[in-house]
Amino acid sequence: MATVSDIGLSAAINVSMAVAFLLVFAFLRLQPINDRVYFPKWYLRGMRDSPVSSGAAVQKVVNLNMRSYLKFLSWMPAALKMPEDELINHAGLDSAVYLRIYLTGIKIFVPISILASLVLFPVNWTNDTLDSMKVVHSKIDKLSISNIPYGSNRFVTHLVMAYAVTFWTCYVLFREYEIITTMRLRFLASEKRRPDQFTVLVRNIPPDPDESISELVEHFFLVNHPDHYLRHQVVYNANKLADLVEKKKKLQNWLDYYQLKYERNPSKRPTTKEADERQKIMKDPQSAVPAAFVSFRSRWGAAVCAQTQQTSNPTVWITEWAPEPRDVYWNNLSIPFVSLTVRRLIVAVAFFFLNFFYVIPIAFVQSLASLEGIEKALPFLKPLIKIDVIKSFIQGFLPGIALKVFLILLPTILMFMSKFEGLISQSSLERRSASKYYIFLFFNVFLGSIVTGSALDQLKAYIHQSANEIPRTIGVAIPMRATFFITYVMVDGWTGVAGEILRLRALIIFHLKNFFLVKTEKDREEAMDPGSICFDWCEPRIQLYFLLGLVYAVVTPLLLPFILVFFGLAYVVYRHQIINVYNQQYESGAQFWPSVHGRIIIALIVSQLLLIGLLSTKGFEETTPVLLVLPVLTFWFYKYCKNRFEPAFVRNPLQEAMRKDTLERAREPTFDLKAYLANAYLHPVFKGREEEDNMSISEDVGMEEVIVPTKRQSRRNTPAQSKYEGSDTLSLPETVHER
Repeated sequence: MATVSDIGLSAAINVSMAVAFLLVFAFLRLQPINDRVYFPKWYLRGMRDSPVSSGAAVQKVVNLNMRSYLKFLSWMPAALKMPEDELINHAGLDSAVYLRIYLTGIKIFVPISILASLVLFPVNWTNDTLDSMKVVHSKIDKLSISNIPYGSNRFVTHLVMAYAVTFWTCYVLFREYEIITTMRLRFLASEKRRPDQFTVLVRNIPPDPDESISELVEHFFLVNHPDHYLRHQVVYNANKLADLVEKKKKLQNWLDYYQLKYERNPSKRPTTKEADERQKIMKDPQSAVPAAFVSFRSRWGAAVCAQTQQTSNPTVWITEWAPEPRDVYWNNLSIPFVSLTVRRLIVAVAFFFLNFFYVIPIAFVQSLASLEGIEKALPFLKPLIKIDVIKSFIQGFLPGIALKVFLILLPTILMFMSKFEGLISQSSLERRSASKYYIFLFFNVFLGSIVTGSALDQLKAYIHQSANEIPRTIGVAIPMRATFFITYVMVDGWTGVAGEILRLRALIIFHLKNFFLVKTEKDREEAMDPGSICFDWCEPRIQLYFLLGLVYAVVTPLLLPFILVFFGLAYVVYRHQIINVYNQQYESGAQFWPSVHGRIIIALIVSQLLLIGLLSTKGFEETTPVLLVLPVLTFWFYKYCKNRFEPAFVRNPLQEAMRKDTLERAREPTFDLKAYLANAYLHPVFKGREEEDNMSISEDVGMEEVIVPTKRQSRRNTPAQSKYEGSDTLSLPETVHER
């Protein structure tokens, strides 16, 4: 059980580390040699020149301008200065909406923190309940609901506070959902032409013994979408070829540097294997999987196809919006559609057991990160841990850092499980992994830490009490677990965010690569490319703070200021990172926001249910009907927002699609859309051929460019021999023209 001195020592350590990280960053970012580490986004866009390339030898490494050091904190106002509209143009809507998650936390918890400090602190503090009970506690716990006497009328204050928290949170969420929906619609309306606006992904194409996949796709869409079908791109199983291309890419980088060496020994270049594998893919009908990217002449045509059922059998010719070309996860497109259900069942079972068995090591780590656990495991350290400083360090700092270290590998495991499920876009992979990670944090970090921590802290009280008194003791002990979460927020939220801007790991790796591996400018770009924000683990971590803040807002409001510091610091840091560092690899148009909204609603309902259970152990059962109204209203609010706003995130309104199509036809009547979409959904391994491997895309991959005669026994509902070369006139049966 952490005391005031333990929390103070932990705060001192974490604040010192956070300030140290920020100061070191402020120094390192000014050095020319580190410019590519702290401003890679501008280099990748060709908007920044390296300061290392000019000047004296020393000035290429160290910044000798003393005046620049006087403005070492200038990055903070610079990060906040960029307007949101400019930020969207610079970094994309996904990045801007991601920042609004932190802004939402600030909007929710600032008024709640002020109200709780003015109302709940005096109500909780002016009691002596904990002093009269045989439970382990500290002075901090006297600020919690645990210090209210059993059956006291003071619980009415907490009941009113619960209503205030619920209504304010719902109001903020409604406003944010409304704003972000407007931002998304405006973004989609004003955005320039993108291939995914005209393209749908068709999966589970039924086999036909008389036609290839490409012929079947062309004939199906010429018949069923005759006025809007434009072209298609069959999906090939090119995973093996992708491995060869990656191998060649690595050797090619060495070739650029050691040209003479490889000319003497050209057998080390895998170009022959690569060409053979490519020819094998193109000639083998089995390499074509029953899926295709089908493009249309207009957004309206694509929207109709993506949002409707194509045949009377809903299990075949399944259409959905195609991901943005950069967002496609090509490895999973070769997975048979019929196996996806089995794969998801396997992952669901594996994830359940991962959750179930992960509780054991987490409880073990939590027990070792306590005084009692260390005394039992390492009895010879007992004299050492009696020292006040060591004791405060163990109770105030060690549990949080132990838990954080224990969770390091988890995001990688969860991403692997999501990939095994067969999701076909990077954004959907990250959203699914984020969902799994949040469930894991909820059960293992939140509930697991409360249950195991309370049991460990109050073990002696449990032993000497009757069974009837144990629920009451648990009701007292759970609010007092806030001290553990305070230490965790400081370690993960304060120090962790400060460490994010320092980018120590990226700094070391870049300089090692730059010194030993970088041989070309392309190598240097790859070495400094930071990639996208890791949404799959960053967003669930934010949701944990929403959960902690909403659960403890009424129970132990002392936690709120620590959470507010996290949201404020993280907002500034990640705004800087998004502007200068992260290079978003895809744009989903903020499709993740409904999930974010839903998880905050879950946190709000959990806080209400826990408060109901807690008050029932405090002799205030008569308030249960009054409190049960809150989860009902909250769920109704969630359903209202889902029906009101979520369709804008999963569908494309036909009215908007038609409006944009009309405007583009008026502005660019001669635009060649077919050429624009020609290679948009071509597998990356078929792009970027060297001259020696140069091969016409239309010959190798673009099966849709060939005149396709039908091979079916019956021509019913099938076009005549196709002469469709992308012109506006289709070669269809007379019955189709007459209709």
